[in-house]
Amino acid sequence: MLRTWRQRITITDIVVWTIGFAIAVMVVYGSAKTLALGKYTTETWIDLSITGLALGGVYALIALGYTLVYGILRMINFAHSEVFMSGPFTAAFAAEALVKQGLWNTYPVLSLLIVLTVSAGVSAIIAILVERIAYRPLRHAPRLVPLITAIGASFFLQYTFRGLYGSGLKGYPEMEIFKGFWIIAGIRVFKTQAAAIIGAVVLMLILYAIVQKTKMGKAMRSVSEDKEVAALMGIDVDRTIATTFALGGVAAGLAGILYLLLFPVAHFYMGFFPGLKAFTAAVLGGIGNVPGAFLGAMVLGLLESVGPSLFLDGLGIPAAYQMKDAIAFTILVFILIFRPSGILGERLTQAKA
Repeated sequence: MLRTWRQRITITDIVVWTIGFAIAVMVVYGSAKTLALGKYTTETWIDLSITGLALGGVYALIALGYTLVYGILRMINFAHSEVFMSGPFTAAFAAEALVKQGLWNTYPVLSLLIVLTVSAGVSAIIAILVERIAYRPLRHAPRLVPLITAIGASFFLQYTFRGLYGSGLKGYPEMEIFKGFWIIAGIRVFKTQAAAIIGAVVLMLILYAIVQKTKMGKAMRSVSEDKEVAALMGIDVDRTIATTFALGGVAAGLAGILYLLLFPVAHFYMGFFPGLKAFTAAVLGGIGNVPGAFLGAMVLGLLESVGPSLFLDGLGIPAAYQMKDAIAFTILVFILIFRPSGILGERLTQAKA
C-alpha cells in the first residue's frame, strides 16, 4: 500500500530541506548584493569564468577515470587521485632533464610530447598495477572490501612516491610557447588556459569516440552491463577492465600536465584535492556517464572560480576565495541528497531495473 505524503516526510527531510532553502536564499541574496555593489567589472567576471573553465577541463579528465571505472565495476577508485599525481610528478623530472639538455624551449613541441608521453605512460602503468594487484583479486568480494582497499592503495601510492621523489615541491619549468595571452573577440585568454580548455575538450571527444565507436568500447559497455554474459560472448573481461583502467590513467596523466601548466609545482600530495574535486564533478554530472562527467567538471570549475566572489563577497565574508573548497563539497553533499544520479545520470529506479 502506498504511504501518504505525511507518512513519507520525516524530521530529517524537513531539516535537510530547511538547510537547503537557507543556503539557496543566502546564495541569491549574496549574489544580488555583490552585483549591486559593482565591485567587479564585466572583464573580471569573464576572467574568472575562463579560469573556471580551464580548471574544469583538468577536473573533467580526472573525472573520466572515476566514471569509466564506476561504469564497468560499480566501484569508486579512490586511488585515482594518486594515479593522477604519479604521471605529472614523474614528468616534472623529465622536464627538468630536458631543460638541462637545452631542449625545453629549443624544441618545445618535441619536449611537450615527451612529458605528455611520460605522464600518460606512468599514470596508465600505475592504474593497471592497481587494478591487477589491489582490485582483481577482490572482484567478487563484498562491496565494502574494494572500497577499503582503494583507500589503502591511495595512501600506499602517496607515500611510495614521497619516498621515491621526496616530500619537497618540484618546480615545473615554464615553456616559452605558453607565455602571454591571446585576445579573442575582445576577451583576454591566457595561453595556458586555452591549452587546458581545448585539450580537455579534444581528449573527452576522443575518449567518448573510443567508448562508443570502437570494438574495445563495445566490449567495455558489454562488460558494464553483465560480466558473465560478456564472457560467454567471447569477451576477455579481465583485459577489458584493465584497458578501462589504462584509459582512465592516460586521461589522468594528460590532465596532470595541463594542471602543471596552470599551477607549475608538483609534489606527492598534489592529487588529493583535484581528485576529490573530480569525484565531485563525476557525481554532479552523473557518474558512469562520460559526457556527464565533463559537464559536471565544467560546472564545478565555474562555481569554484566565480562562486566565492559572486556568492560571498556581498555577504561581507573576508577572504571569500578561501571558501571555494567548501562550495565544491557543499555541492557534493546536496547532489547526493537531492539527485544522487547526477545531471545526466540514470535515475535510481531505472538503474535498478
